[in-house]
Amino acid sequence: MCRAVMVGRGPTGAELLVLSILIILTAESCRAQKGDGCGPSVLGPSSGTLSSLGYPRTYPNNTVCEWEISVPCGKRIHFRFALLDIEDSDCQVNYLRLYNGIGPGRSEIVKYCGLDLKVEELIESSGNHVTVQFMSGTHHSGRGFYLSYSTTEHADLITCLDKGTDFPEAEFSKYCPAGCLTSTEEISGTMPNGYRESSPLCVAAVHAGVVSNGAGGKITLVSSKGIHHYEGTLANNVTSTGGTLSNSLFTFRTNGCYGTLGLESGVVADTQLSASSVLDRSVHDDQHRVWGPSGARLKKPGWPWEPSQSDQQQWLQVDLKREKRITGIITTGSTLREYQYYVSMYRVLHSNDGKQWHIYREASSTQDKIFQGNINYLHEVRNNFIPPIEARFVRINPISWYHRMALKFELLGCQRPPELRPRMLPPSHYTPPPAGTKCSPRLGQTTHTPDIRNTTMPPHTDKDVALAAVLVPVLVIVLTVLLLTVVCAFHWRNKKKSSEGTYDLPHWDRSDWWKSMKQLLPSKMMETEDSVRYSRSEVSRLTGRGAVPSLHAESAEYAQPLVGGVTILGARSTFKPDERPGPGYSDPDMYDAPISPDVYHAYAEPLPSSRSEYATPIVVGMSCHPSGSSALSQHSTACSFLNAGSTSLATQTDSGWSGSSAYDTPKTATGQATPTEDLTYQVPQSSTQISGQS
Repeated sequence: MCRAVMVGRGPTGAELLVLSILIILTAESCRAQKGDGCGPSVLGPSSGTLSSLGYPRTYPNNTVCEWEISVPCGKRIHFRFALLDIEDSDCQVNYLRLYNGIGPGRSEIVKYCGLDLKVEELIESSGNHVTVQFMSGTHHSGRGFYLSYSTTEHADLITCLDKGTDFPEAEFSKYCPAGCLTSTEEISGTMPNGYRESSPLCVAAVHAGVVSNGAGGKITLVSSKGIHHYEGTLANNVTSTGGTLSNSLFTFRTNGCYGTLGLESGVVADTQLSASSVLDRSVHDDQHRVWGPSGARLKKPGWPWEPSQSDQQQWLQVDLKREKRITGIITTGSTLREYQYYVSMYRVLHSNDGKQWHIYREASSTQDKIFQGNINYLHEVRNNFIPPIEARFVRINPISWYHRMALKFELLGCQRPPELRPRMLPPSHYTPPPAGTKCSPRLGQTTHTPDIRNTTMPPHTDKDVALAAVLVPVLVIVLTVLLLTVVCAFHWRNKKKSSEGTYDLPHWDRSDWWKSMKQLLPSKMMETEDSVRYSRSEVSRLTGRGAVPSLHAESAEYAQPLVGGVTILGARSTFKPDERPGPGYSDPDMYDAPISPDVYHAYAEPLPSSRSEYATPIVVGMSCHPSGSSALSQHSTACSFLNAGSTSLATQTDSGWSGSSAYDTPKTATGQATPTEDLTYQVPQSSTQISGQS
């Protein structure tokens, strides 16, 4: 594969490339780029970045450069300009030109020149091969050009200079091209706290480990309120600087597989750590100090790991006990001021059985990945694996160090998701080329068909499966709760109806069904239900009536007058038995007498029209009969008061009632009193009779 590869940016983050630009050419006269005016460039398999020599400063005089770009057959290429500043007015000496195709048969797409020229639209090719040509003559100003390209399937392509302030949306997705570390723009912030809104998006994405510089990829950003201070760190060959308060910041949405794997917390035991050799410093001084692998835990105070020999054959290894997905590594030096040692460059090897080892490489790369290590003995440096490593054993192999090797580290990642089948490469979607276009293999073409996947963003299928795995149990729980609620409500309603039917006696008494059923019940049951119950104190006041059953009082709702022949005082009657009978008064036992079936009624039947409808009892005559009872003598004062008011009470009756009568007699339809033998109510004796008897 032919491409210009930028190894990294200086740790200072200034406008200077400390690490050189390497041009990797194949043996078959690769024409990826040629000429003496080519600046820092990365020609990736599906995206890349081009710039003029000297960018962002003025390009040199009398130079030329051509880049030949090829993408998979059936695809096309589009370009977006980040900077176009070429001094010329007629585009004869200084210009930038794009061609469809490669070689003599190419055709011009567009030609640009001018200072600070703004090109907002995407420039699209008609095929999968494009030539970019930059020519410079004698000039005094102009910074050249800086552009990005990708296949046309990435319509949301942005440049390496686009910042968070350029997009006002709260959440949005963009496509970053490969090679954005050729930009000299600075970023401020780190993950997971976020980046200042003035930071370039794609450079921050590389720093965060969301995409790699060699491949680019899709990013999803979320904007939020700014913070008071932004931390500066070194990660993935990018140095972020510290910053102060800003109005807003942005963070990246990832798959969340960035947790620590247990070295710092102690989940990984000392027996799971091993090394090629260990330095025993007790030989050199009086203290017993062994710089073994157990001390190689990040942020653990004490001695780090240091091998006995300082060569590239040394290694530090961890056994995770099971295969896991590893997305990154954080390293530091000795953290001891008196021993300022650290590892500046290293390789990472991985294995599933501890025997067969593989050196980590980036996607579609044939070169071993060399990770930038620490730049001092104290501060942490993070590197991410894109794509991630899936292995049980991880081994760190130092390549370069300062004074001596000293290392502490922590792995980032998560549990490896289960897979039911071996991983298969996605089938390529072939789009037939336009008519008249030849699409055949070429010798020396710049790129080949890769297997590029955005490893930090989960595939859509996994999202659907994960969403279904969450929604299905939630729906089941919701339906179960609704069903239980309906059942409980129905049960409670039936229970309430049942309780009302069992204990709500007035409701049953008012129903016709209960009226008919009461006639079929035995007399004892009716007596128990409808008879009035009195307390012991009230029963003791009833003298001269024989044995009275011991009953307790209950509240009555209705007053039921006694009907002829009925000897039961209804449960809802408000009449109270006489406390003392008059002289010569024969009082049958109304409570113990059996009930005659032929005169029993559930309710008092109305009197005939020839009789009185109601009888008004006069309590005075009943309660104040002369008697020698001690109970009555105690109430003499009350009786006197009642006798005094008898005259006024008599005026309220319907007939000419005489003062000697305790009760009035029923009246006929003509209004005359006609006492009969079968009167329902007792006719009291006259006062003369009472005195004669006495």
